[in-house]
Amino acid sequence: MRLQGKTIVVTAAGQGIGRATALGMAKEGATVWATDLNPDLLKAYEGVANIKTSTLNVLKTDEVNAFAKKVGTIDVLFNCAGFVHQGDIMHLSEDEWDFSMDLNVKSMYRTIRAFLPGMLEKGQGSVINMASAASTIKGAPNRVIYSASKAAVIGLTRALAADYVSRNIRFNSICPGTIESPSLGERIQAVSSQTGKTVQEARDQFIARQPIGRLGKAEEIAYLAIYLASDESAFTTGTAQIIDGGWSL
Repeated sequence: MRLQGKTIVVTAAGQGIGRATALGMAKEGATVWATDLNPDLLKAYEGVANIKTSTLNVLKTDEVNAFAKKVGTIDVLFNCAGFVHQGDIMHLSEDEWDFSMDLNVKSMYRTIRAFLPGMLEKGQGSVINMASAASTIKGAPNRVIYSASKAAVIGLTRALAADYVSRNIRFNSICPGTIESPSLGERIQAVSSQTGKTVQEARDQFIARQPIGRLGKAEEIAYLAIYLASDESAFTTGTAQIIDGGWSL
């Protein structure tokens, strides 16, 4: 019960890492607001203890602000929403660039701006931002906008940590490697379509780049997020926590 008494908001909690984290945090005693753009995905939380659900489009400032007003002061914000674009710069339109930067970075600007005042008034808080090992940490082929946006997340997180370290508000980012998730399934399908490889061959390609010999599990990322949300990490801020199975070695 490491999160007993804490109120937490998780974005993109409908599936994958977001869902694993929302469930894990609720199990640790927190009251968790699991949000997602897709209301159908949130139906799976019906009857789960300590979890409340709400549809939320993090691309809409007014919607984010209204949601924050409804929820009130929280202890932890986990910004998990994001999108992985497949392709190099010559196969990346301006619209795709703008969408990825909006969802992967500006959405965090919106949610942090909405919930930070309550944390400041309370005098404590933890914000966890989803970054990636594909960022300032490691270059990855055909991930130009994704890597650029996740590098921006790391920079944003560190700058915020510096701004609010004296106010007892902590900011940390998580930098996963390749994680088994619905999002990965979409990327595997995209690679298969673009290269002519079978889906299994494309999947094997993702596994082969993990030195540890397997894909990561969403629950493994959730355990790290739970630590960063808990008081056990009270001395931790401004970090980019690498959890990538040795990919960036």
